[in-house]
Amino acid sequence: MDLSTFIVSVFCLIDDRLKGRRRLRQRGPAPKLSDAEVLTIEIIGEFLGLDTDKAIHLFFRSHYAEWFPALREVHRTTFARQAANLWKVKEHLWQDLLALAAYDPAFAICDSMPLPACLFARAYRCSRFKGEAAFGKDMLLRQTFYGFRMHVRLCWPGLITRISVAPANAHELSVLPELAQRTSGLLIGDRNYHSPKTTEELASMGVELLAPYSSKKRDPTPQRSALLSRFRYRIDTVFSQLTQRYSIKRVWARDMWHLTSRLLR
Repeated sequence: MDLSTFIVSVFCLIDDRLKGRRRLRQRGPAPKLSDAEVLTIEIIGEFLGLDTDKAIHLFFRSHYAEWFPALREVHRTTFARQAANLWKVKEHLWQDLLALAAYDPAFAICDSMPLPACLFARAYRCSRFKGEAAFGKDMLLRQTFYGFRMHVRLCWPGLITRISVAPANAHELSVLPELAQRTSGLLIGDRNYHSPKTTEELASMGVELLAPYSSKKRDPTPQRSALLSRFRYRIDTVFSQLTQRYSIKRVWARDMWHLTSRLLR
């Protein structure tokens, strides 16, 4: 499929999904760009590897202005603001499309990844996300960072069904009940998720938490832990795609409103 056909297909899919919903704006003038146009531009731009609202706006204004005529009259900040206001619509679209995808909702993997808000050297004078971000440990790079951790529930064979953003110093177990809420079946985690108390709590919700013993040296069942790790590596692959293809760790947003919008798109 060429890019032009892909853009038309995405627009038609989004426009059809939005037609059956109630009116979003109860008062005030209608925006020059329709919501379906803004969402299409965002999704295609992110798919093409354009990481910022500025880059997405400039690309479509330069190459597809005849497809989106109102884009010539819309300033970049207005476009970014309208896109951020649609974060709840993006969430509903995501959940609608999940219903059409093939995955196993009863077999899931959970993990988290760091989202640095800025360079560590600038953290103490950084004004972004003040009171929301925190210092945490990046276990992969073995260094301290300032920002958030994105907690993910991944259903087999590799579909993200839930995300939650928490301060970097929040432990995985504190966010796990939120990820497992209104779900059932198996949930696999790494050694950070080993907790008899949390396992019992999730069992009362119909979720069976499977995680290797917290200490590798004192692990009573190393073969079981190795088997769980083989399944858990799938979420590492998805995190690599998010990091390399979509540059998810490049946090250009300055507040949670815009960050939420970016993660959902």
